[in-house]
Amino acid sequence: MKLYRLLERIEYNVACGTTDRRVTTVVHDSSKVIPDSVFVCIKGNKADGHDYVKQVIKQGACVIVAERLVEVPDDVTLILVTNTRIALAYMAAAYYDYPAEKLTTIGITGTKGKTTTSYMVRGMLEYAGVKTGLIGTIEVLIGDLVVEAYNTTPDSLLLQQYLSEMVDAGMQAVVMEVSSQGLMLERVAGLNFDYGIFTNISPDHIGPAEHKTYEEYRECKSKLFRQCKVGIVNEDCKELPYILKNHSCSIETYGLHRTSLLYAYQPSLLQKPGYLGIQFYLGGAMNSNMELWMPGLFNIYNALAAISVARHFNMTNEMIREALANVKVKGRLELVEMSPDYTVMIDYAHNAVSLKSVLTTVRQYRPKRIVCMFGCGGNRAKARRYEMGKVAAMYADQIVVTSDNPRDEDMEQIVDDIVVGIEEDGKEYVRIINRHEAIRYCLEHAERGDVIILAGKGHETYQEIKGIRYHMDEREILAQLKSQMEEGNQRLMYSDIFSVRKEERIV
Repeated sequence: MKLYRLLERIEYNVACGTTDRRVTTVVHDSSKVIPDSVFVCIKGNKADGHDYVKQVIKQGACVIVAERLVEVPDDVTLILVTNTRIALAYMAAAYYDYPAEKLTTIGITGTKGKTTTSYMVRGMLEYAGVKTGLIGTIEVLIGDLVVEAYNTTPDSLLLQQYLSEMVDAGMQAVVMEVSSQGLMLERVAGLNFDYGIFTNISPDHIGPAEHKTYEEYRECKSKLFRQCKVGIVNEDCKELPYILKNHSCSIETYGLHRTSLLYAYQPSLLQKPGYLGIQFYLGGAMNSNMELWMPGLFNIYNALAAISVARHFNMTNEMIREALANVKVKGRLELVEMSPDYTVMIDYAHNAVSLKSVLTTVRQYRPKRIVCMFGCGGNRAKARRYEMGKVAAMYADQIVVTSDNPRDEDMEQIVDDIVVGIEEDGKEYVRIINRHEAIRYCLEHAERGDVIILAGKGHETYQEIKGIRYHMDEREILAQLKSQMEEGNQRLMYSDIFSVRKEERIV
């Protein structure tokens, strides 16, 4: 590709060299430079790309994009821009031939609900025959291809690569989580979304390595509504006026009040053997009753956001109703069918706040007992262990303490730290270090009417121990346990349940 084509939507100055030259690729990671690369200097928290210019030129970079003058030889082109992050996003889009413009793009921002809403939207559109890709916290879905996610919103180069692969795979739409970090770091710069969704906002991600203040966090969220065509927003959020400040899109609202374009009323809890859910009625732009087999009345807001998008794809009431009733989100209050006598769910809750939310949500259904199995990750704040133990003691009926991702720490010591919070309340608990055995224990001791919550791992399919990731998917473990229990095998040995394999070594 000619360099001038990569720069066609960017304001820039040529400080040295020419733009009429061929280049092979665009990179911002010095380790990925190949001959005739364009190297974009990005200043991060730990390193500044401007300091690597001499190194990348030795590796073969022929173009440097920078925010300040740097020394380059005469045969290297130096491009100066005001913001290299924005330049990188535009150049990445040009490099992959603007794939977002060939898709219907749906971006979702908010403190909570992004992941659940994104799966709801994708589930509905797929049900309607619209091939839809997904980019989010849990994974990237490109047709049948599943890619593990490392950031909620990938860096702009990787994002454009995913979008290009979706176009090549015949996708018609993409739904993606747009984090405040992604907006702040200009990962979606130049991407004009067809639909932007706002779920809610509360203080989060505020700290030295994230947002300096809540006001900055809120401002970053609001950027989405200056780069989308239609904004679909939660009218019940008190911070909405700040989110929509200087917006440039048309606005559609949803909520629980009749002032919203689409609103829900008469919500109620649903239960059937092995399942928990919610039911509600729609008013305003649609009139219908809806069922969602995910617990928690808060999910009504997520459903309203997803339904608001589905309306734009000419989905009928019945199609939306059927699609919503079949939505599942991996690791987010994920119900796993095991027995008509009790309910099993997998959730990512890995801190005290999220664990309390799950336990209080389930308590609304008045189960006979809440059985909570959880552990805590190693190499993380030790206070979290005590706090989670305390919450479990307050809101669960039976507690099974086990391992999570111990990483470089001793599993026994992590559990010791957890049980301090439990014992402080005088609550009884069961201690089973091996997570596979802990799951089996929960099932073997389940009583009619119980809800069993496997907390902490959620969507993860591995367990990280001493620098190695071992494959471990709780859905697979439950499936094998169910099969063996149905065959009448009451006592299940660990070796029968699951064979551990090394997946990858952690760097």
